[in-house]
Amino acid sequence: MPYQWLPHTGDCTTLHLWPYRSLPRRGMVWFIGLTATLVSLPLLILVGSQLLWGILPFICAAVAGVWWALERSYKDAEILEVLTLTATNATLTRTGPHGRRQEWQANPHWVRVILHPSSGPVPNYLTLQGGPREVELGAFLTPEERLRLLSELKSAFAARH
Repeated sequence: MPYQWLPHTGDCTTLHLWPYRSLPRRGMVWFIGLTATLVSLPLLILVGSQLLWGILPFICAAVAGVWWALERSYKDAEILEVLTLTATNATLTRTGPHGRRQEWQANPHWVRVILHPSSGPVPNYLTLQGGPREVELGAFLTPEERLRLLSELKSAFAARH
């Protein structure tokens, strides 16, 4: 599950959300190594030939391209959303790729957790409404995860009343 409720500290409840990673860093290293090995196998018949030096730069470029694309994917998915609930304040802080931060605050008594089953940009679009604007929560979650999170959020906000 790409979200976690942290243990209560005083009257503070905290939720962390992050994108799911199907390929961990260690798996990426194995994937790049295996790709380089499999792409290089046909070159064994060219060892000692001038043709090897003509093809080798393209093989290296292909492996480097795969590595670059996976690294870019990791950088773009460095997202952390932190929802902090206290008796007097609800704060959602989103740290996006490249350290970009966005923050939203509202009185938890007036916050409504809203699920838009089909009218949002994705199925089961989950938002928090209250304060100056309505904000999206967990855009990177699957529709099923957003449904599960909906009931947990409603319980957490109900406990603040």
